Amino acid sequence: MRGTAAGARSERPEVGPHRGGYHRRVPDHTAELRATARERFGWTELRDEQLAAMEAVMTGHDVLVVLPTGAGKSAIYQVPALLLDGPTVVVSPLIALQHDQIEAIGAAGGGTDGTGTAPGAVAINSTRSERETEQAWQALRDGDARYLFLSPEQLAKEDLVGELAELGVSLFVVDEAHCVSDWGHDFRPDYRRLHTVIERLGHPRVVALTATATVPVRRDVVTRLGLRDHREVVTGFDRSNLRLGVDRFTTDEDKRRAVVDRITALAGDPATRPGLLYTASRRQTEEYADELAARGLRTAGYHAGMPAARRAEVHQAFLAGELDTVVATSAFGMGIDKPDVRFVAHAAVPDSLDSYYQQIGRAGRDGESAAVVLFYRPEDLALQNFLTTSKPPERALTAVAELVAARDEPITTAELGDHVDTSAEQRTRAVNLLEQVDAITTTAAGALRWTDPGLPPAKAVLRATELAEAHQEFASSRLDMLRGYAEATGCRRQYLLGYFGEQHDGGCGACDNCAAGAAERSDPPAADDFAPQSQVRHREWGGGTVMSVEHDRVTVVFDTVGYKTLSLATVRDNDLLTAVPD
Repeated sequence: MRGTAAGARSERPEVGPHRGGYHRRVPDHTAELRATARERFGWTELRDEQLAAMEAVMTGHDVLVVLPTGAGKSAIYQVPALLLDGPTVVVSPLIALQHDQIEAIGAAGGGTDGTGTAPGAVAINSTRSERETEQAWQALRDGDARYLFLSPEQLAKEDLVGELAELGVSLFVVDEAHCVSDWGHDFRPDYRRLHTVIERLGHPRVVALTATATVPVRRDVVTRLGLRDHREVVTGFDRSNLRLGVDRFTTDEDKRRAVVDRITALAGDPATRPGLLYTASRRQTEEYADELAARGLRTAGYHAGMPAARRAEVHQAFLAGELDTVVATSAFGMGIDKPDVRFVAHAAVPDSLDSYYQQIGRAGRDGESAAVVLFYRPEDLALQNFLTTSKPPERALTAVAELVAARDEPITTAELGDHVDTSAEQRTRAVNLLEQVDAITTTAAGALRWTDPGLPPAKAVLRATELAEAHQEFASSRLDMLRGYAEATGCRRQYLLGYFGEQHDGGCGACDNCAAGAAERSDPPAADDFAPQSQVRHREWGGGTVMSVEHDRVTVVFDTVGYKTLSLATVRDNDLLTAVPD
């Protein structure tokens, strides 16, 4: 990000405890932040939303930041980190992503810290040797390193958190923060434990960063991380330079042939390459990569089952412009800072529009036009539903509940692993579910204790199972919304933005339906009582948030059943929804 800390500009951000609830004042630290960005990183310009978030950090607030992919989220913590006393911890989900972020800090750090070296960044993960790990800790103790990158799994280690507590951490950054939320598209159980780490560190200032977070997910992130007196910086979701399209098929054979033909055309033209083709499985990744390579394209596959060294080679070759296209599972792309990706295509449906938006956001980060295409066969949704949903971990729930309830003293997670014969992932998921139904609490030392001695473990397991089933229903509702996008006959941009709670009048001119004349701009619907992001209550489904309103329908995401699209006429005739005052 030489010369600037961002890509194409977006609309002015909304800043506040909730969207629209707080207006940014002129920052007191503007000059200091800009000078640090210029002198230490070579960034001559900071965007309004970056400054707003940085200022909130500097004045002691926790901050939730929702900015599109490529909008310069990393700068929001990188600059303040150099102005605060104590190191900054950055929780990042993938080792490859940590490596990229560390390299970016080193490459951008054109200034010095007075010793002739760029600001130091280190990582502690499973690829580091014992000697490298100790060197990283020593650099942090000596003040030579200001940034520490960790995975959430590393923070499950009590001794590591103890070491951190002695360093006086000043800033705690959660990258890909939507992973904290069960209602998000990429929930990871270990992310849910971060709130206890934050408290054990004395609750330093927290920055939560994500590119995809609907209103319910944002609320959940704030709650699950325990953000205090927080500010939110949220910009618009519209990427007007992306040309949206869906190609629909009835047979898998026709779809496969069309994918290969279309990607060959796109990646074979210097004006429309390089690009990414996402697939649903490792096998598909290898098959499509082989077929495209046979067509003469510089192509490589990428999936989590490949050796780490090979994945790194593909990653670097793509960044260096040595590949026309990468065929990959969702394991590829997170954190990639390549501005000139000219297309992103999906050979299969992803698990949600949240995932889809994040992945297509890797196209056109330079602000130039880029093609986005979804190859869609309705039957593919059944496979994605199978991959997305999973049964509640009843055996792990029962074992964890009975063990913790029987203990007079709190039990550590390490002890839990010694006594509960399930995978670590299943144990973590069970603990999270039991904690959410108030059966288990985490002590300041990170141990687990039973909340209510009068609560039978069997009853707690039943509550946790019902909650897990609600999560699955929510996931299925997201797939229904993805189906709606793929089968939409109106403006696809209007539908996509509506999913994120952003009103668009349609007729974007940059989607296949608009290009075909099937969609036109319409007047905003007369539904003031159901404005986007307003709170409503349904007689049967309870509370929810309005995401979008069209002339004949309203889409609401309910806390209990997920996304529902309802006829406005039916809603009004039967008085189904009641507006909840702010």
